Amino acid sequence: MHKIDELLKTVKTIHFIGIGGSGMCPIAEILHSWGYTIKGSDNNPGDNIDKLRSLGIEVILGQKAENIKNSDMIIYTAAILKDNPELVAAKESGIPCFERADIFGAITRRFSDCIAVCGTHGKTTVTSMLTQITVMAEKDPTALIGGRLPLIDSHGRVGNSETMVCEACEYCDHYHTLSPDVAVILNVDEDHLEYFKNLDNIIKSFNKFASMTTNAVIYNGDDENTVKSVEGIERKKITFGFRQCNDYYPAAITYNRGSFAEFDIMSKGEKLTHVALSIPGEHNILNSLAAFAAAVNTGCTYEQCKNGIEAFSGAGRRFEVLGEYNGITIADDYAHHPSELEVTLNAVMKMGYNNVWAVFQPFTYSRTAILLEDFARVLQIPDKCVMTEIMGSREVNTYGIYTKDLADKIPGSVWFNTFDEVVDYVLKNAQSGDLVITLGCGDIYKAAKMMVKKLRK
Repeated sequence: MHKIDELLKTVKTIHFIGIGGSGMCPIAEILHSWGYTIKGSDNNPGDNIDKLRSLGIEVILGQKAENIKNSDMIIYTAAILKDNPELVAAKESGIPCFERADIFGAITRRFSDCIAVCGTHGKTTVTSMLTQITVMAEKDPTALIGGRLPLIDSHGRVGNSETMVCEACEYCDHYHTLSPDVAVILNVDEDHLEYFKNLDNIIKSFNKFASMTTNAVIYNGDDENTVKSVEGIERKKITFGFRQCNDYYPAAITYNRGSFAEFDIMSKGEKLTHVALSIPGEHNILNSLAAFAAAVNTGCTYEQCKNGIEAFSGAGRRFEVLGEYNGITIADDYAHHPSELEVTLNAVMKMGYNNVWAVFQPFTYSRTAILLEDFARVLQIPDKCVMTEIMGSREVNTYGIYTKDLADKIPGSVWFNTFDEVVDYVLKNAQSGDLVITLGCGDIYKAAKMMVKKLRK
């Protein structure tokens, strides 16, 4: 028995440090629905804070020692720096303190059909799509998603069945705290190298996660690193991919509006159903196959899968179109790794806009420094590239890296220190028929919202 599982039987009030984060907010919602008194703090206002307050959860803006008063348990996010005064006070208080990954693991142990979606890219899209399918199929899942799903207008939902759909992140091996019955592995790529050091260690980490499953491993049979990561795993194995040797694969692919795929879903030469995606890009063919395979494995019919996939219009911050004003389309996307930027930018470049403006906020000094050449290559795909200074988040800039170093490698790119400067520059130069897409996993979405506000005026 895990220590946290025992404590959850007796504690009443749980305090979250960094409660507004996309990974913290749905956990707070789930525990709130289970009858715990939830409170928390965050440094930044935002939609998640508004949502939590609407549920009657107390959220204090600003992190300070006195926030932890009257708590039986404290949960903190990995994004909090070690010298944060609230975290320091929490650890000195004698109140049991756990990282988000620990409470997440405890939640997964309450379900007998926990489907955990992992991989370097696409986790939020597939978790969202699978949630959409299972909700529409009336499977009543509990869900924990890294982005907002419009269907439920939330990062998570509380269900009353034994099915849980969740996003499992490999960062610092956090997903090893979970208890998955089914693992869905989308791809394995080089990321978080400040922690993993090399690709071999990343593959070993995914292998360990796959070995923790009790039911099945569903994985991308076309991705060499993913195939390596499931070697030696003695579980039911289900593959998806473009090649016909996979258990699920597409056929008769066509594209609508340049980038929206329509195709047959096949298995062993037999057509199971036909789907038309409402989200752009070739990579979303694979994402929908992964969701389809997981949904079928958990008992959904082909028809239910088709209905859910076709109704899925994207998760929050995953090519989320915020509107069209004066002929300028404003969209926002979470892409923050070169591979993600590449597939997103390639998809939008086929959509027929006059000019595509990529407004990118680099996230973490380590990722920017280690993958600098890859970032420089993919940020030349759009017609225009505008950047902000690097958002360091949990890191200190020991790399001596700045956005200027990236801009110097991208002909014609510009960068600014503030969102106000970015917004002014883009709106002064963008024309009717252009797409402006903000990109990054930090708070660059705020710049997109600022643009929408100004254009509305």
